Amino acid sequence: MTDEDEVRAVAAAFDEVLVGNDAEQVGNHLTDDWAYVGPDGIVPKSDLVDWIASGRLAHHTMTVVGDERLVRVGDTFVYTARKASSGSWDGTPYTTEEWITDLYVRHNGRWRCAFTQKTP
Repeated sequence: MTDEDEVRAVAAAFDEVLVGNDAEQVGNHLTDDWAYVGPDGIVPKSDLVDWIASGRLAHHTMTVVGDERLVRVGDTFVYTARKASSGSWDGTPYTTEEWITDLYVRHNGRWRCAFTQKTP
């Protein structure tokens, strides 16, 4: 399996883990210094994991709805895709479609997400 194939598989597995709402597994897919940047600013890994563990954030679906783009830069991959998702935030249901860009790095022998940026 090529590095590109591995990163695509890890990205798909990460979506499955998010939909499973297993905070520990979500955390295992991220580097310790992972951060998410979205319309409201920066969210550190600890916040995301805590939100999922408490049920404040729940993912129900996550589907790629457009082309995926994977670019290698040295030992790093930039993965971008248009995704549709649903879930709930503080008990309020949501559906959204957004561009997601993830930065994947090899860490301790496996690919992990080091950064995520979302654009509505």
